[in-house]
Amino acid sequence: MNFSLTMSPSDLLLLLPEIILTAWLCLILIVDFSFPRLPNEQLAYLSIAGLGATLGCLVWFNIGGVTGALFANMFVLDRMALFFKMFIVGSTMLVILASIDYVHRFKFFRGEYYFLIVMSALGMMFMASANDLLSVFVTLEFSTFGFYVLVAYLREDMASNEAGIKFFILGVFAAGLLAYGISLVYGETGQLVFSDMKLTEVTPGLAIGFLLIFGALGFKIGAVPFHSWIPDTYHGSPTPVTAFLSIAPKGAAFAILLRMFFVALATFKPIWVLLLVAASVLSMTYGNIVAIAQKNMKRLLAYSGIAQIGNVLIGLAAGTKMGNDAILFYLLTYFFANLGAFAIIIAVSEAIGSEEIDDYSGLGRRSPFLAFSMLIFLLSLAGVPPLAGFIGKLYIFIAAMKEGLYVLITVGLINIVISMYYYLIVVKKMYISEPHDPSRIRVSGPIKAVLYVCLAGTLIIGIYPQPFTDWVVSATMMFSGLVDVPLTAIPPAVINP
Repeated sequence: MNFSLTMSPSDLLLLLPEIILTAWLCLILIVDFSFPRLPNEQLAYLSIAGLGATLGCLVWFNIGGVTGALFANMFVLDRMALFFKMFIVGSTMLVILASIDYVHRFKFFRGEYYFLIVMSALGMMFMASANDLLSVFVTLEFSTFGFYVLVAYLREDMASNEAGIKFFILGVFAAGLLAYGISLVYGETGQLVFSDMKLTEVTPGLAIGFLLIFGALGFKIGAVPFHSWIPDTYHGSPTPVTAFLSIAPKGAAFAILLRMFFVALATFKPIWVLLLVAASVLSMTYGNIVAIAQKNMKRLLAYSGIAQIGNVLIGLAAGTKMGNDAILFYLLTYFFANLGAFAIIIAVSEAIGSEEIDDYSGLGRRSPFLAFSMLIFLLSLAGVPPLAGFIGKLYIFIAAMKEGLYVLITVGLINIVISMYYYLIVVKKMYISEPHDPSRIRVSGPIKAVLYVCLAGTLIIGIYPQPFTDWVVSATMMFSGLVDVPLTAIPPAVINP
């Protein structure tokens, strides 16, 4: 591999969003240390301003069609990378906005909280452009370091400490799987860059290596059987951190999965489709069935998230450009509905000090706005028209139908019915059950802003999805030449006994 750090000004332009965010990270740290009495709200708005500047740069790149590659194709900036970077930066801005009131409960390190959030976002932006196995490892671990601290940020909360320990142990285990998988793949191919892997046959070492890499990335997205950390980590983490974990890392991990399966492993589609079908069925079924028994809102959304990832894997199992388009669109709809639901959990827990589903009784009387917003978000997650979640599920199912994955579609439809049951349990509590405390719940300005954005996204995408479908179609244009290998045909020399 010819590798050089020499870059022209045009090459440096490709790193401009990351450079802006890195400079802003330094500014956040300097301001926090230099002005210790500065209200944490000001630091939050400073962080949002930096993320806004980064988002503006990404939008400019997307409109202008700025693309390219650096470091012998180890770092690529294409439309798909731009999509995921905007996805990550947008979710980070909303999470910080939703954190402003919550951060007051921290007794220490309030300023460092925003630094760690933005640092994790920077790592995930690099993940979206990672085009080789070494970059995948470095960027994935870079983004995870901040989460190791953030999950256990409530130092005096035993649940937060437990969540942090579990997340750290399983995260290190996943890193070990990833490193060993990379070593096996490199040993078999002599290549690290996905596009340089000219694979014609599956050797045992290659198969085990890619399975280990998929296991490590499965940990990031929370697919069964790599999901065990999710319920306890979501439950014990500070709620804004839980919201961040449920959105941004999954988008960054899917950016890597798409490149790995459709660039490095495109020839072996008939084989890896079986793996993805199994993971999808297990994730949807397990997540939805276990969610029924949950009594805590964060745990309910944790298992719901596992099931939602199962839906996304349907698009990946389709193995076509349309399936890839559906993945990006589905993640967009999930982004607004899930983040909005977590914003409501933050508002309710700040008011009543509880995250139990039973304490949502009578929410429709105590705060009609919060109850209506939660109703919209839950129905969107369930896939009820005319909300965004319905279009997302429809897109996914059509992509699978074109590939003849009828069993997977049937399982998906059954699981939609199951999910409706536990989502409507929450709706029943909010609108039919009597409130334990009739006092009204006050909603802060930042939380209202997050809810307005998420409501607008959920409703607009559901009613008028055309601009968003056009966006995701253009974002996956790199897969236009994708060779759709029939699922029933295994090409010669694929398996080397």
